Amino acid sequence: MKDAAIGRHLFSGALSGFAGAVLLQPLDLLKTRIQQGDGAQQRIRNTTVIWHTARDIVKQDGVKGLWRGTTATLMRNVPGVALYMTSLTHLRAVMANSPYFAVREIRETKDGVKTVLPKLSSQGNLIAGATARVAVGLLLNPFSVVKARFESELHSYKSLTGSLVSVLRSGPSEAMRGVLASSLRDAPYAGLFVVVYEAVKCEATFLAPNVYPTTIHSLSAASAGAIATMATHPFDVIKTKMQVRSEERYRGFISTTHRIWQQRGVFGFFDGVSLRMSRKILSSVIGWVVFEGTLLFIHKNNQ
Repeated sequence: MKDAAIGRHLFSGALSGFAGAVLLQPLDLLKTRIQQGDGAQQRIRNTTVIWHTARDIVKQDGVKGLWRGTTATLMRNVPGVALYMTSLTHLRAVMANSPYFAVREIRETKDGVKTVLPKLSSQGNLIAGATARVAVGLLLNPFSVVKARFESELHSYKSLTGSLVSVLRSGPSEAMRGVLASSLRDAPYAGLFVVVYEAVKCEATFLAPNVYPTTIHSLSAASAGAIATMATHPFDVIKTKMQVRSEERYRGFISTTHRIWQQRGVFGFFDGVSLRMSRKILSSVIGWVVFEGTLLFIHKNNQ
């Protein structure tokens, strides 16, 4: 991949990561607060829990309190999305040259280009999405820990730099807390997302060739985000508890899973699912519309 192409992908990814982080931080904050609990709470309706949590935050810190941790989110998501989108596109371009992953039959439409991304088989998209997401997640896990703790009320960090230094000084075990749960969440999430996104985009483009690319990308991203989020949410709950709780019982993947099951049963693994679902659908739409739209705009201007 040429340097210019890498630069375009990094720019498009960073832009989509920035937009999603700023606009959707309140949903991320509320999800973390709901998932951080340690008790047999939330037998009441999920919407009531969300409302009470949001009300308490606004009462204590004002409306701006809903954007607590935005800087930490930007520090994690802007480079994270940029690296993920770029590595995913590059990996798909490499895999497209292999007969094992290349698309054997591409259906053409008459109205011009709707995407400039490489095309792979479903198996190729599954592997590419999972590989790229897990690799970026491993690299940026310390920032994920800081992000989760900034959003949580269980830690009283005063500065972003200080919190990152504190996590890193605590050693690899602290910096990489929750990495197994994150990987178990991210691999199937990203793999499923790319498969569904590309499948819906392909069908929609063929069946409705006159529809604007933005509409196609929005529908594809929303569908993929919803399916992938529901399938992987339990690992998100486990990851959050491991990263924000300091008790010994939350230091291991198995012990954390057992604790959640013991306290809340199967429902405990779906705490905050509506918030994460809403955020993931919206962030997927924003992220992929901005990413593909920016690349299409640059592509057309360079012709």
